Parts: sequence; C-alpha cells; structure tokens
Amino acid sequence: MIQAKQDLLAALRAAVAELAPEAGPSVPPLESLEFESPKQAAHGDFAVTVAMQLAKALKKNPRELAQALVAALKRQPAVERWVSALEIAGPGFINLRLKEAAKQAVVREVLEGAEQFGRQPANGTKLMVEFVSANPTGPLHVGHARQGALGDSLSHLFETQGFAVTREFYYNDAGVQIATLAASTQARIQGLKPGDAGWPESAYNGDYIADIAADFMARKTVRADDREFTASGDPDDLDGIRQFAVAYLRHEQDLDLQAFGVKFDSYYLESSLYTSGRVDQTVARLVAAGKTYELDNALWLRTTDYGDDKDRVMRKSDGSFTYFLPDVAYHIAKWERGYAKVINCQGTDHHGTIARVRAGLQAANVGIPQGYPDYVLNTMVRVVRDGNEVKISKRAGSYVTLRDLIDWTSRDAVRFFLISRKADTEFTFDIDLALKQNDENPVFYVQYAHARICSVLAKASAAELAQADLSRLVAPTELSLMLKLADYPAMLTRAAASLAPHDVAFYLRDVASAFHSYYAAERFLVDDAELARARLALLAATRQVLRNALSLLGVSAPESMNRAEEAQKEPA
Repeated sequence: MIQAKQDLLAALRAAVAELAPEAGPSVPPLESLEFESPKQAAHGDFAVTVAMQLAKALKKNPRELAQALVAALKRQPAVERWVSALEIAGPGFINLRLKEAAKQAVVREVLEGAEQFGRQPANGTKLMVEFVSANPTGPLHVGHARQGALGDSLSHLFETQGFAVTREFYYNDAGVQIATLAASTQARIQGLKPGDAGWPESAYNGDYIADIAADFMARKTVRADDREFTASGDPDDLDGIRQFAVAYLRHEQDLDLQAFGVKFDSYYLESSLYTSGRVDQTVARLVAAGKTYELDNALWLRTTDYGDDKDRVMRKSDGSFTYFLPDVAYHIAKWERGYAKVINCQGTDHHGTIARVRAGLQAANVGIPQGYPDYVLNTMVRVVRDGNEVKISKRAGSYVTLRDLIDWTSRDAVRFFLISRKADTEFTFDIDLALKQNDENPVFYVQYAHARICSVLAKASAAELAQADLSRLVAPTELSLMLKLADYPAMLTRAAASLAPHDVAFYLRDVASAFHSYYAAERFLVDDAELARARLALLAATRQVLRNALSLLGVSAPESMNRAEEAQKEPA
C-alpha cells in the first residue's frame, strides 16, 4: 500500500496541476499535498481537502471544483488501478476508497522491508539531540527519566528519517552546585550528618553523600564514561573531594542510564567553554556586532531586537556571566561542529531561556538560522502508589529517582509510560497500573499483542508466508489492520516533524487494538490452507511493525507473556 499511496499522491498532484496550471500565492505547492484521514472510517480511507484550498485562488465554488478534481483524478492510471470509489461530501471534501488490493499490498511491503520498513535513506544532515544533561550532584530523578525517554526516542525517530544523530550529555563540573557537593561530602567525612550543628545549611542530605565520603576515605577509584579519579583519602583535600564526588556521581548516572537503556555518544562540560575561551570569544562577537551596551556596570545584550520582552544582562557588575551566555557559546560550538539541526530536551523551567539564547545566536552573526535550536520542554512527573503520591527516596533524600521507578516496575514500563503523553503535559506515573498484567496497562496491552502473534506463528516459516495469496484478506478487521500498518512510515515522518515521539506510543496502541479486534473476530489456523497462510502473513507483518515501533521507544518485544487471569489458571 505504500507504493499505492505514492502513486495516488502523484496522481493528485498531476490532477491539481491540470486544474491550476499557473500556481499563485494562494495555491498550495504541489509537493506539499498530502492525504488526510477521514474523521470517520465509514467515510473512506483517504480524504482530499485541496478543492477548498484552491477555491479562493481560482474564484470557483469549492464543490464544483471538487467535481472537476474528481474528473481529473479518474483520468489518472493510478486511480483506476488502486481506487474503488471517489465521493464528494460537504462543501468540497473528496473521500477516496481504496481497492482491497491496495491495502493487501502492505503485508508484502512490511515483510520485505523487515527492520528497515518505514525508514528513509540517509539525508546527509547531522542532528544533535541534547538531553538529560544533569549536573553530577545526585541521582537522576524522575524528571531526568522523562527527558531520557524523550531524548532517546526522538533520536531513534530522526534516525528513521535519515539523519545522522548524535546524543549529547551536557553538564557543569564546577560552579556553586558542585562546590556545595564537595562541602557536603567533606562534612560527612568529618563525621557530621544532616541536623547536626555545623552541617552546611545548603548541603545535600541524601544517603548517597555518606557513600561518597566512605569511598573517598577508602581511597577508591571511580570510573565514569567521561572521567576516572582516585581518591586521596585526605579529609582536607577539598579539590580532591570535589573531583572524586563528581566522578562518583557521573558513574552512578551512567549506571542509571545503562539500566534505562540510554547511551550517549558524547559529553560536553560547561567548564570547557571557559577554559577553551569560547565564552570570551562569544562576548567579543556580540560586542563587535554592536548588540551590547553598558549599564550599571553590567554588560547587556539587546535581545529585544530579536523579539524578547526586555534586554538581558550578559555580564553582571561583579564580572561573572549570567547563565544564558555560556548557553549561547555552547550552541555556537554545536553549529561549528556541523550540526545543522539541534534539539534540546529540557524541563519547562528552561522556557524563559529560549528567546534569549536564540537572540544571542542571531546577534552573534555566525550564520545560524532563526529558530535554532529546537526545544522539547517536559513537565515534571508525579509518582503515585496505592493512590498516594510518592515524593521521597531514602537514597536521594528528597525526590523519587529513575532507579526507584525501574526497581518498582520495569524498564519497559518506565520507558513506555514516560513517552506516552505529550512532553509538556502533566503526567502521573501510576506504579500500580504499571505492574498490572492486563489490558489496563498500556505497555502490557501492546507487548501482549506481539507475544500473542509469536504464539500463533511459532510453526510458520518465512518462506511459506512469502508465497501467501494476499487477495484472501478481505474481512473487515483485516482491512482495518492493514490500513493501520500502512500508516507506519507516514506516522514516523509526522512524529519527527512535530517533535512528537508520543505519537509512536499512540500508534502502537492503535495497532494493538486493531490486532486484538482481529484476533477476537477471526480464526487463523483454519482448514483452508491458502486463507491460513494469508492470515499468518498478515500476523507476521503486524508483529514486525510492533517490533519496529517498540524499538524506537527502547521497549522490548517479548515473545511470550501471560495475562494475570491466565497466570491464575496455571497449575502451581
């Protein structure tokens, strides 16, 4: 059906070109024309709305224009080959009904494409996705977990579209928070604990600080993905304590991310922006461009020239830089490293920095396009267990960690749940729901569809399925399922364009629903060998699409599972 859709899009563009040979500003570009999905399945398989778009430009009645467009479409060979009916509805909608053969073709396309089904060829564009980017001051919390799920899924999604993707982790290994970490660890080394006289007021109170202190005094060596350090064991070695604590927590973060199935290609230190001179270079560029001014002994950037609501301080009166200036320097570095497209996954508390960072990049005048970088902002996650909110982790001291979520449920549940809603919407992670082994649990519902198919296909061979007579697939539930499978490549393209990896989770639930309906309505191992082979081929294609889409979310595709009610029936 993928080929059928491409043929029909070409036919639509040819028909529109015939009706509007001289494209004006009000005529949509031919390459932008796409089919839409009818709001109700009974209305057809594809909807065409271009007649209403063309009506004003051509000064014609949209319904009359729709009639002319239908007539032009019927002259196209692809329409004759793949379409069973063209119907005009309302003020000028055109509903298109596909022949069964068009829908059946997707089964062969999926089986031939296998893991590559839905993927586009390499486009030569380097893309960076920066996410998590947690300073090494404590365990990763549930907000970092959501960013991890979003960033990694976005990376997979853009890889399907042909981008060369780099996953980057950016963090500060110096500054006030790191100084607080070192002071907290030194206080533990000195025998103090939270609540004691002399305990630093701003100290980190989690049990992990005591673990760092003990290992420092034991002179241990810690290794992280980007650093290694051996402790001196000297309680007065504050710089050594700082370096050891950073390496220790980076190691802990690496373990958390490994358990979560996330791996980074590169790490970038905020401190390197200063040691390399990039921050000073960025200030010099902005001053040379005439986009700064002095006021109250501070250096200001004219961000209002680029749509910000007020100008922003770059360098404070004490000589220190505000936090957005190194962000500007960092993104110039990204651009100079060849990343034509950049996506940052950050918390919604970073919303205020977007306008000023983009303004700084434009003011620097280094060729960076407007709107660079893209942002995906996520809200925090509320965790509920037994109907009550869970707020505290003993290890972290004041918040639920990524490791807590994985230990309480599973990696698959955490990955799927955290990607199952739009990033900027509030999300409640229900521990009890994530543990259910029934259709209420969305990840179980999808994975169980895959496992069910594996059970049916246990004795089917790929060679046998490749010879299936797909014309036998005419049942309503079969046609509905095939239409859903055929939407997979376009869904990936739409999701990437909209920075919406949650669309993959929605799609998976739709495919699982279509399959479960099919499973309930039809038998597969029937006496009619040709019909059985065709139905097994459809199941194999469905399994492949489920597996492909689950892998984009970092979720496994198990081959065997039991529902809770089934497990209860099994003998002890």
